[in-house]
Amino acid sequence: MMIKFLLWLILFVLCWPLALLALILYPLIWLILLPFRILGIAVGAILDFLKALLTLPTRLLRSL
Repeated sequence: MMIKFLLWLILFVLCWPLALLALILYPLIWLILLPFRILGIAVGAILDFLKALLTLPTRLLRSL
């Protein structure tokens, strides 16, 4: 967290318009990418469920 802040301060001193643009655009880009993160979590959960479902007979037979 502190490193990001220090890098932003260096960017602000060297090129303040670019730093302000980055400060404004970061939350907007995060909001645009949020549905893709949620979709990735959902797809990962579905794939984990299918893996558990397909390996269930093997795990049941191994426990006997």
